[in-house]
Amino acid sequence: APFYYRAKIIYQTTWDRGPFSRVMREAPDDATAWCDRLRREGFTHVLVDTAMLDRWQLDEWLALFTDDAVYHVPTVGTAPDVTPDNTLFYIADDRPRLHERVLRLQKKSAHVEWPRSRTRHMVTNVLVDAREDGDTEVSAAFSVHRFKNGAADVYVGSYRYRLTVLDGQLRIREKRCMLDMDALRPHGRVSIIL
Repeated sequence: APFYYRAKIIYQTTWDRGPFSRVMREAPDDATAWCDRLRREGFTHVLVDTAMLDRWQLDEWLALFTDDAVYHVPTVGTAPDVTPDNTLFYIADDRPRLHERVLRLQKKSAHVEWPRSRTRHMVTNVLVDAREDGDTEVSAAFSVHRFKNGAADVYVGSYRYRLTVLDGQLRIREKRCMLDMDALRPHGRVSIIL
């Protein structure tokens, strides 16, 4: 017999007004409370907006990160819990370095991304995984398509976000992009923001 999912599916993006925002306003500094409340109300998925990256709204995207945020892209084939202290990473940015990356990508002197690539971020299988120290961990699968100079590259993998609430706003404390590819061939680089 085929498998049917009969439960009502409810979803909310993290920056929309609606049930998600309402629950966050009711307990602005208690991620445990709003996560539990959302689950009781039937929410099991949280979508983190990547459309800003596709539109090259890099300043707005950067504003979603906390001051102590990190953005990590470990090398292919590494374990999910590795750190830049013990493993080579393609990208291991703290907030100041991420800010510099955004500034650099917006300049014509960033030759690898001028003219800019066109990208399309596709995110699926988004799940609220756990809560720890007032933060909420969210995981998702991604496929990022990059188009430039007649070539199309695809980056496939999984995201791991650590989200927190600051001043009543949901912010990104950590974004980790685990690539599922065997190698970075044929593209050979990660010049876009995954």
